Amino acid sequence: MSLTIGIAGLPNVGKSTLFNALTRATVLAANYPFATIEPNVGVVPLPDERLGVLADIFHAQKIVPATVSFVDIAGIVRGASQGEGLGNQFLANIREADAICVVTRAFADPDVVHVDGRVDPREDIETVTTELILADMQTLEKQIPRLRKEVSGKKTPKEVLETAEKALSLLEEGKILSSHGDELDEDIVKTFQLMTSKSFIYVFNTDDAGLADESMRGDLEEFVAPASAIFLDAKFESELVELEEDEAREMLEANGQSESGLDQLARVGFATLGLQTYLTAGEKEVRAWTIPQGATAPQAAGVIHTDFERGFIKAAVVSYDDIVSYGSLPDVRAAGKERQEGKDYIMQEGDVVEFKFNV
Repeated sequence: MSLTIGIAGLPNVGKSTLFNALTRATVLAANYPFATIEPNVGVVPLPDERLGVLADIFHAQKIVPATVSFVDIAGIVRGASQGEGLGNQFLANIREADAICVVTRAFADPDVVHVDGRVDPREDIETVTTELILADMQTLEKQIPRLRKEVSGKKTPKEVLETAEKALSLLEEGKILSSHGDELDEDIVKTFQLMTSKSFIYVFNTDDAGLADESMRGDLEEFVAPASAIFLDAKFESELVELEEDEAREMLEANGQSESGLDQLARVGFATLGLQTYLTAGEKEVRAWTIPQGATAPQAAGVIHTDFERGFIKAAVVSYDDIVSYGSLPDVRAAGKERQEGKDYIMQEGDVVEFKFNV
């Protein structure tokens, strides 16, 4: 399975600069609204130091990390839900994403024009959120009359209509639906394709002064809670990805950072959607596979191939830590650390697995 995060926000907040850094791509990052006309898609490897360690132990020819897909969507302006700017064209792109990354400007630079003439992260977030809420309200207002007819004709369960009406009520109160999942049937809500029902991540594009301002960061973290907030300097990140690994690490340390903002974004994106990885290893390749947290062994096998899930017999599982500790798979087995797990086994982060199955 893959994870797609839509990068949204007002024009000129650093979305394309961030996207360039994420993908090392050459996407136009210009100092005017709507520099990004078509959504750009980049597939980014999820940082995972374990893969290199396993590759050395297994003498693997290739490393295949888990990936995160980022979609760079043009700036949303006030009135986008009514067709202002480039309007619903870009709202449609957001609907296709699994999560929404709202990039917000938190730096002052007179040479970079702000679409509203001033830098106010809270107001910018409220503008983007309002447009998404209004667009979702339009979607439900079109669907509810049809649902009422279908319920009266007994073609659709009444719970579907009740969920739609409850969702519309929350939106009318200015609330995003992902913050009120306990009040709504998640499976039903998914059928409505509403943008505010997705998970949100907030990225504040700032500078050295902003990164050092704990008070500002705390206030903004509280403002977007319970969603995750990430603070980074998109220009710094774009410079960082051009360096060799050792040089990048030194540059991070010199800047007082233990992790790049991009690595943090990929990691938080995984956690936000409740995803994890398991590992397979051999001479041919070492690979990380993406699964939902709580997935069973057969479900994890199905990510490799549907035949693996249908014909699942058992999973030979060892922990990553045991392989590193003992130095090789034969030594792990000799120590009795390999486990044979059945259909009810819940996959754990760090599992290194070989599946047994009937074709």
